[in-house]
Amino acid sequence: MTQYAFFFDESRCVDCRACAVACRDWNDNEVGCAKFLRRFTWEEGTFPELKMHTLFAPCYHCEEPACLKACPNGAIVKEDKYGAVLVDQERCEGCRSCWDACPYGAPRFADDSPKTKMNKCNMCIDRLEQGQMPVCANSCLTRALDFGPLSEMKGKYGEVQTLPGMPSPDTTKPSLVIKMAPAKRKVVPYDADKARHLFGQRGDKLDPLYIDVSALTDIKPGTVRKNKLDMKIQSAEEALEATRSDEW
Repeated sequence: MTQYAFFFDESRCVDCRACAVACRDWNDNEVGCAKFLRRFTWEEGTFPELKMHTLFAPCYHCEEPACLKACPNGAIVKEDKYGAVLVDQERCEGCRSCWDACPYGAPRFADDSPKTKMNKCNMCIDRLEQGQMPVCANSCLTRALDFGPLSEMKGKYGEVQTLPGMPSPDTTKPSLVIKMAPAKRKVVPYDADKARHLFGQRGDKLDPLYIDVSALTDIKPGTVRKNKLDMKIQSAEEALEATRSDEW
């Protein structure tokens, strides 16, 4: 079996969501949580030394898929030609054992009904059979995505398969290669404390634009909504908190 894989270059991604929109359109996903491709953003640091992370998150078609092992009905299979992890809708009974087992939250359900069947990214296997790329990789405006045999992706882009905050790849061996965005560097030297002071102290405290400098550094837990990656989201409410609403 030849294992195919996705490549994601975080350094080239501009968070335009073209891949997610193309995926939703190709698969006729209804508005809600059944969308096959999710996009996550989260930030770290404090002003003016902030860094924004992005992550492309379809099903990663793992070499050792936890969902397949967890399904009590044999509804999940790993086909031989591309290594795609596929779901048999006729066998699925909506028990959600697959979702519980998947560290990436890739199995999707259209609603919260206990009998709703699972569906997810199928690696665009219909397009692959026509000699085409998956629609997400084909639609990326900045060429932050690529697709091909896993060995080829690793040969071209390296061995990294995770970003900080993602689950460890050791358990399921996701068919994914990632290029992380480089560390931020100061092109023009500046004093961070002075920058915060200039940004915050705009005249009198009665000025509506006045910001206490401590508010920029003494960040209380829960103040920043997207300060970490959480891929195990299921309900519509959780999805809206973790991703942008225009995707759903």
